[in-house]
Amino acid sequence: MQYRRAKTAGATYFFTVVIFRRRKILCEPENRVLLHTSFNLTKTRHPFIINAFVLLPDHL
Repeated sequence: MQYRRAKTAGATYFFTVVIFRRRKILCEPENRVLLHTSFNLTKTRHPFIINAFVLLPDHL
């Protein structure tokens, strides 16, 4: 898959991600830790700011 990347300085983006088959994997603490770790690792490679996010059992 080839992703398009928007590179507009100072832009704000809103997006929603749904878990495969809406499995409620984000109820498990270890999965939330993995998600947090993933955000932090990605931020070191591609700096960005998260102003807020909502974490639900089957999507964010």
